[in-house]
Amino acid sequence: MTDRHISQFSSAENSSKTGAVPERAEIEEKYKWNLENIYPSLGEWEKAFSELSAQVGEIAKFAGTIGGSAASLLSFLRQEESISKELGRLYVYANMKSHEDLRVSIYQEASDKAESLMTRYSAATSFFQPEILALPDGQIDKYLKENEELRVYEFFFSEILREKEHILSAREEELLARTHDLSNVAQNAFTMLTDADIKFPVIKDENGESVELTEERYYKLSKSPSREVRRAAFEGIHSTYAIYKNSIGALYAGSVKGDLFYATARKYKNALASALFSDNIPQSVYDNVVGAAIDNAPFLHKYMSLRKRLLGLDELHFYDLNVPLSEEPGGDIPYEEAVDIVTEALSPLGGDYIENLKRGFAERWIDVYENQGKRKGAYSWGSYGTRPYVLLNYNGTLRDVFTIAHEMGHSLHSWYSHLSQPQVYADYTILLAEVASTTNESLLLEYLLRTRSAENEKKWLLTYYFDMVRTTFYRQAMFADYERETHARAESGEALSPAWLGALWGELCAKYYGTSLVIDDSLRMEWARIPHFYTAFYVYKYVTGFTAAGAFAASLLNLQDIAPQDDSAQQRYLTFLKSGSSNFSLDILQKAGVDLQSRTPFEATLKAFEKKLKDFENLF
Repeated sequence: MTDRHISQFSSAENSSKTGAVPERAEIEEKYKWNLENIYPSLGEWEKAFSELSAQVGEIAKFAGTIGGSAASLLSFLRQEESISKELGRLYVYANMKSHEDLRVSIYQEASDKAESLMTRYSAATSFFQPEILALPDGQIDKYLKENEELRVYEFFFSEILREKEHILSAREEELLARTHDLSNVAQNAFTMLTDADIKFPVIKDENGESVELTEERYYKLSKSPSREVRRAAFEGIHSTYAIYKNSIGALYAGSVKGDLFYATARKYKNALASALFSDNIPQSVYDNVVGAAIDNAPFLHKYMSLRKRLLGLDELHFYDLNVPLSEEPGGDIPYEEAVDIVTEALSPLGGDYIENLKRGFAERWIDVYENQGKRKGAYSWGSYGTRPYVLLNYNGTLRDVFTIAHEMGHSLHSWYSHLSQPQVYADYTILLAEVASTTNESLLLEYLLRTRSAENEKKWLLTYYFDMVRTTFYRQAMFADYERETHARAESGEALSPAWLGALWGELCAKYYGTSLVIDDSLRMEWARIPHFYTAFYVYKYVTGFTAAGAFAASLLNLQDIAPQDDSAQQRYLTFLKSGSSNFSLDILQKAGVDLQSRTPFEATLKAFEKKLKDFENLF
């Protein structure tokens, strides 16, 4: 460790060595994000809030007028963007200030005020889309030709008008709107049942201490070196869900029926087509996700067999899948060293990217260390008109280094998108949201595998990667497969009984994980634990994001083998980062070189998985 790293140790690090979590005042300013770039003080925030509150009420005056002329339409859009920009700044500032120390009520109150204002604003502008859809065919095209300043909104309008064939009469739309609260009943009831009402048993941990099971504690216990602890945790969670299988089965069946009702009401072919419509995704992409996972399931089977052998087990059970095959390398990595590692690992992204990455570190976009009352976890957040800030709870582990790379991937995506796009297209879609962050993780992984010589580190890094593929590709693809099957059964008029739901889950587990994994009766209840199923056909996006990121990383790393002046991969990737939501997500990716309508990138992702499995075996 260099003197520079020693001199830059924070008091937070010193406090952590004694086991004490520091108060925020103990942490040096350079390790705190600079939210004063948004508002210099809470007083300035209050002033901006008061001024904007008055403007929110005034925008309702546009109701009934925006279709009158191109000029009135443009006037509304300009005022809407001005208010939205300031409202976003108000909201993120108040929330991020509250996350610094959740014990400080004044910022929570500010956050609540900002949220209420956003609700008011949403109601005040709710007239806009119905009025656009009510315009005669061709009217928007006429306005775009008349007014050059409106032309930037052409794709924005086309997206609104694309929904027109699925918009019903005013009376029917009113009736559908009145069902929205009903449509959330199954999800809300599932959340209340599983988060508040269900009580899980008490088990003994590896130290013999009594631990009451919760969903939050289950993951940690599933990694216990004691197999008995892992088994007890697994059985305790899933046997409890089995007690409620009829209730949860009814809730899930109700959720599926709701999906079918809205798809039919809005004249979609089926529930899957309805879910894919908003992102303009053809069903072939969804089929690619599931098909690639099934066709390449033998690679996962091989990993299961390898895991079974390395753990020295006669039988491999689901509760053996999270226990590490290699311990995470010990020793604290100082934050400055982590920054250097990430910066070097991301060098294939090119000089412009690295310059902006360093800008983020230097301009204090990041809130680095844990402190008393600080929000847990990590995220990247901001709005149009602010820096893309990052919250960390950095603790000096190699996993924390990956978190820095991941969150800065989000932040640089936002940075480039906000700089390059007009406000209307500045934000990217959820389908694209995890691509840049996972690309950074992929580049960091490859860098560490090249530069770290210690065998235990290589084993841990490869295991980290294998579990990413298992949980982000195969597991989410299996979820997507399950949802497709349950909705198809409901659409054919057959019942979704708990027995059938459990049997399907067991069949899919056997298909995806292979014969090395024992399919316990308790595992057949796992479907009942998955909250994502109440937002149907969402999970496939994890697979597409992971796949696109792998394709980008592979392309960027090939730069090392070609002439330095050939920077086409870098430029394609920067084009992706700069695109925001200015086109359909698939078109943005395809322009950057990743075609998710082809099986190729999915197959390539799993071929890379197979190759690394071979590399891993060579370490033993």
